[in-house]
Amino acid sequence: MITQLHAEHFKSWKDTGALALAPLTGLFGTNSSGKTSILQMLLMLKQTVESSDRKRVLHTGDERSLVDLGTFFDLIYGHRVELPLRLSLSWKLPRSLVINNPEKGKEKLFQISALTFKAGICEEFERIVVERFVYEFGSQQFGMRRKNSKKPAERDRYDLLHGDYPARRVQGRAWPLPPPVKCYGFPDEATGYYQNTGFLSDFVLAFGEMCTRMIYLGPLREYPQRRYVWAGDRPPDVGIRGEHAVAALLAARAEGLTSPRLVTKRRHHKLIEERILAWMQEMGLIDSFSLQPIAENRKDYEFRVKKSKTSPEVLITDIGFGVSQILPVLVLCYYAPEHSIILLEQPEIHLHPSVQASLADVFIDVVKERNVQVIVESHSEHLLRRLQRRIAERKISTEETALYFCRMDQGASKIERLDLDPFGSIRNWPQGFFGDEMGDLAAMTKAAMKRQGEGGS
Repeated sequence: MITQLHAEHFKSWKDTGALALAPLTGLFGTNSSGKTSILQMLLMLKQTVESSDRKRVLHTGDERSLVDLGTFFDLIYGHRVELPLRLSLSWKLPRSLVINNPEKGKEKLFQISALTFKAGICEEFERIVVERFVYEFGSQQFGMRRKNSKKPAERDRYDLLHGDYPARRVQGRAWPLPPPVKCYGFPDEATGYYQNTGFLSDFVLAFGEMCTRMIYLGPLREYPQRRYVWAGDRPPDVGIRGEHAVAALLAARAEGLTSPRLVTKRRHHKLIEERILAWMQEMGLIDSFSLQPIAENRKDYEFRVKKSKTSPEVLITDIGFGVSQILPVLVLCYYAPEHSIILLEQPEIHLHPSVQASLADVFIDVVKERNVQVIVESHSEHLLRRLQRRIAERKISTEETALYFCRMDQGASKIERLDLDPFGSIRNWPQGFFGDEMGDLAAMTKAAMKRQGEGGS
């Protein structure tokens, strides 16, 4: 689980400050206020990790990537390429990382339950370079720092940062280190030049695993189809447009995947398909659905829905648009593996206000029962109000939630954490949070009185 995020000079953010993240984190605010940029920063790191190019410091994106941020000029604050991009991410490890002493066999050197990654990145001569990166835990620091040299031949040479750990070089000339692998990895020389630093790759692996656990679902989801094709594959997620939601559902059925749910103080496991149907019924969307091949031994499937018990069964294309839009959200929430970090962008699009409110209950169930983190960017007042209600009802605590409001101030994004009391009330309600509701009501009343005074109808 990501516990803290900090970015400087990223897109519209001059400085996000240190943002504390919780199992359920919500980003609210006006359009173009920087909410999505926070998700994009995480996605940029994820696609950098998953890139096969070890020399690519940052994978800023292309037509096939999760996010396309353009060039360094495009993503740096104010297009001021002389500014450094600074990123920091802290997270809890799913299980403790135990590092033994390389020189003393099985003697435990470090036991790490949480890590922080920090990086400073800049552009020089139209190329992106790493100024510094470091992994921190407790009082320890391990990383690399670029040499401060004016000689062109030494610009791409680095020193190893090892805090107070006695890193011992092998005998021979003290060669400087080459550049890092991407923006976060130690080159092979970092362990080859030293006798007792073989564990450095463990930090890199932990960072890579954390980024890989991020799963993103975008706001623009696929239209429903009359037929879905599934040939027995197991997709890693539902796709950024939900295009693999039905395939994931079928794969979960084939494997008998279940999802835990607390019922009458006992843990029951339901098939994912059953869990999704239960939520759709609770939301009042449908009574039942079936997902079957059109004929025996065919890979073409039909998703059929009954609106009520007495309704005829119809294809998903012939029912309200909301069913096809909520389906990828629900499938992802229950299909994603334990310890996943789910990134959702405007999941409420095309959904009725009552269904938007129910999304809050889905997210609460997921973070509390599935050990999954949900970071959601939303414009939905109904989702927020349901979260407030559930806090008041003690279904989720303020410690398990982190809700933020983003806004623009003189061309820069600003962020403020909403201060919720134990009863769900927001102590620092931002001005114009969800528009001017009271102003609209007052203006409507004033207009009605004026028309009545004029004898108008």
